[in-house]
Amino acid sequence: MSAEKPNILLIMTDQQRYDSLGCYGVDGLHTPNLDQVAADGVVFENHYVNNPICTPTRASIHTGKPLPGHGVYQLYDDLPEEEVLFPERLREEGYKTALVGKMHVSSRLTESKRRHPHDGFDHYDWCMEPSIDLDSPFNAYSSWLKEEYPGFYDELKEKGRDLGHFPQEVHMSRWAAQRTAEYIRRWQDEGPFFIEMSVFDPHNPYRDYPKEMIDCLDPDLIPDPLTEGIEIEEKPRAVRREHEGSYLGSFDSFSEKDLQKMRMGYHASIAFLDKEVGRVLEALRATGLEKNTLIIFTSDHGDMLGDHQLLVKGAFFYDPCTKVPLIMKWPDRIEGGRRISGLSQPHDLAATILSSAGCRPEKLQKLMPESKDLTPVGEGERDEGHQYAVCAYRNTGINDNKDYFDPPIYGTMIRGERFKLNLYHDPSLSGDVEGELYDMENDGNELNDLWDDPSYREIRRELTEKLLNWETRQELKLGDRGRGITPDSSQKLDNRPT
Repeated sequence: MSAEKPNILLIMTDQQRYDSLGCYGVDGLHTPNLDQVAADGVVFENHYVNNPICTPTRASIHTGKPLPGHGVYQLYDDLPEEEVLFPERLREEGYKTALVGKMHVSSRLTESKRRHPHDGFDHYDWCMEPSIDLDSPFNAYSSWLKEEYPGFYDELKEKGRDLGHFPQEVHMSRWAAQRTAEYIRRWQDEGPFFIEMSVFDPHNPYRDYPKEMIDCLDPDLIPDPLTEGIEIEEKPRAVRREHEGSYLGSFDSFSEKDLQKMRMGYHASIAFLDKEVGRVLEALRATGLEKNTLIIFTSDHGDMLGDHQLLVKGAFFYDPCTKVPLIMKWPDRIEGGRRISGLSQPHDLAATILSSAGCRPEKLQKLMPESKDLTPVGEGERDEGHQYAVCAYRNTGINDNKDYFDPPIYGTMIRGERFKLNLYHDPSLSGDVEGELYDMENDGNELNDLWDDPSYREIRRELTEKLLNWETRQELKLGDRGRGITPDSSQKLDNRPT
């Protein structure tokens, strides 16, 4: 094992479901570079997000805490200023740090105006998404466009998301890859670095991919949406509301052709992203840094793409929305070709990265006790992950009116080794508790809801109890936030009756 601290490269996408890479067993896609990273590293097959919307899960990734630990529950929430993001801890370990692309641990409007005081980045090349906040002083992508491609910048500013297909040379993923490669070359002789390359693709609107990338796909092998056998009227009310009022609109307003076009655009974006990842991997090889660089590839949540008669993401917990890719490659430490079936979650990445950088376990236990170092799993020292994975939705997303749902939707998923329970909470306590229960071992597509099956009543009760225990543990770990004054011995009152 090398005693030299590794360089660390975190590549993160936005809204990428787990089955969107060839290494996860889907034909017809075009992801040769990421598939090779997977072949040379380890693939985590059951990586479940902390929340199915961007901001809360990204806050969990960067703090090493589940939602109650950092307090970001909704799309427009801001990460509290006292929270410390793991790149700041990396600087304490002697690392140079750079962000290239999307952050989104706080609301978009907040991040366009100011940085988080503890984001920990020496270099902050921020861009939330390619077509918005172009005038933000932090938007490094728009600054690059203005300097290198002023004509395209003007067109983008005028048309925004309606622009459509981006040429390859001006695409955000191209910019992010070029900037990341520049940092790799700049820092190759200057000690350990951490670079977070965080792109917007394959997030909707699904049509910003370079046109020629569609030719990389085999349309006959792109899976159709899973809609057969789905009885939407039998789903919990929250799911029905998302079906009718997703932020993209009602599912019924999209034709079969619309869904096919959506899926092709989604995978064409990933094909272009994969091409740009190849650019970054080549920079590592050319500088001789590949062997001692830990590469982590992941996403913040998935996308239903019409499965279960649902669009994008929201108040539901089916695998296309809540399970995302996680690949780790570290030639100096991790033997390639392994697949990990145990449960992992995004908040584990903070401890994994900090541990690889030399941060001591006792310090990590104090800072982020829920974050599990996945390096020993990748090295084969142990195969188990979490006993349970929890995904919490707290009226997090928005509807087709661009507002939070009213009345609000609250739900929590708990996934064990075999079963997944989705529980919807009624804060008024006036309605019946609704939920879903799936046997993930025998029903991976989540078509047979066992919630009302008396044969599985004990499983349902056990998972509900585990979820209550999780909620209580999270509350206790937060500690007393009242900051009151405890009376000394002379000030204590005698409450006994006289």
